[in-house]
Amino acid sequence: MSSAADPAPYRGRYADGPPPEALFVRTAPLELYGLAEFRRQLTINLVVVRCIIRAVARWLLHPRRDRLSAAVSTGVVDAFCQLGPMFIKLGQLLGSSPSICPMVLSEAARRTIREVDPLDVSIVKAAIEADLGRPVEELFASFEEKPISAASVAQVHGCVLPDGRKAVVKIQRPGLREIVTLDLRIQWRTMRLLERVSGFARDANVTGAIEDLHQVTFNELNFVLEAHRQTRFRDKIGYFSDNFAVTAPEVYWNWCGPNTIVMERLYGVPIDDFDGVRARDGDGKTHMRRGVKVWMEACMVHGPFHGDVHAGNIWILDDGRVAFLDFGIMGELTDDWKQVMQDIFETSAIDNDFSRVARAYKRVGAFPPDAGSDEDIGASMKMIFGPMFDAGLGEVPMASLLAEIIRTMGSWAGGAGTPKELQLIIKQLLYFERYSKEFAPDWPMFRDLYLVRNVFPEAVEARRAADGVTFPD
Repeated sequence: MSSAADPAPYRGRYADGPPPEALFVRTAPLELYGLAEFRRQLTINLVVVRCIIRAVARWLLHPRRDRLSAAVSTGVVDAFCQLGPMFIKLGQLLGSSPSICPMVLSEAARRTIREVDPLDVSIVKAAIEADLGRPVEELFASFEEKPISAASVAQVHGCVLPDGRKAVVKIQRPGLREIVTLDLRIQWRTMRLLERVSGFARDANVTGAIEDLHQVTFNELNFVLEAHRQTRFRDKIGYFSDNFAVTAPEVYWNWCGPNTIVMERLYGVPIDDFDGVRARDGDGKTHMRRGVKVWMEACMVHGPFHGDVHAGNIWILDDGRVAFLDFGIMGELTDDWKQVMQDIFETSAIDNDFSRVARAYKRVGAFPPDAGSDEDIGASMKMIFGPMFDAGLGEVPMASLLAEIIRTMGSWAGGAGTPKELQLIIKQLLYFERYSKEFAPDWPMFRDLYLVRNVFPEAVEARRAADGVTFPD
């Protein structure tokens, strides 16, 4: 029996879901460059140089332990870890995408996926209490002071809700907005200079990539928007009945605040813990296909898709399911661009009609109407991409495929470069490549009918029956 002195049951500000105004994203102007940016750029240069010198000095004391290139790579990654979120994210991309940089740097960068210095628990508790308005002891039945994980933007602690449900608390690191703004402005200015001297940089539209990263990053700093998108993504997984082996954590809105997300706790291992994945059921290829299938359905059909599928954000759970985690970076295509993606994968998986892709690019303005006939562009694309799509991901480095995409876009797009709508998708393909090389090096992902069975059900069923193809249960 409770007494009159017991606190009333907690009811958070988002118990009934977030109001529209909480989903609004405040961005900072990208084009500004002043004294603060200049000082930050000096700091970046000094940190990188200092960390490399230290790493090389350590190598000189034990030169037989490793190669000099490994020492330099370690120094670069040390600098990333010191410089904050935008550089840690770069390290995560390099660590999860070995085909876009030397292997020695990719191996060194993998520690940015999990090894980030944690916040002191007193700072975490103070942030939670400021956000939710009550002491941690009143909000949760128990709270684990040792973090489960510490990342560039947030830190995660385990807890138990008053009703006994096991959960995790994700709290945003204080003071991120200012440093993120400075780094993005520096990167944007650097990419503009690079486009002036590099045709490949212009074709890749690297300035557009930073502009897109700018929007994505400020979206990531809005934790209410993240929780909202996570809920939408999770709800859509079950839209098709064959996705029972894929999930995402449920958001517990009653305990969420502007900088705090409380969600279901899941148990498993990251997808790049290859031995741990095999120990669960050994079928890494099936896990890959199921996860990529859900990701593609989100991209082409539902709306918001996961935009940061590095290894720490895809887990294989103890019960054998695939789980998507951390929805800070999400993409969402317009209806026109969803159709473009559908046209690309209908071509690659079903009928090899690349003239359809040419028409799709013209329809959204990625190619000018006078770029050439649909048949000529399609024939050129088929000659370049057909053999690459036929090969397994272990046979054709994704970086080579993406370089061809960029060159092709540059040659037909009249100088417009690769559309930024495709850039976030391309980044995810780089991540998927690493996992595929381990679990399914012979997997021709772009030809896999299973991935698009719910996008083109009739065409896929006809091909499946004709070719005798079987799908995972």
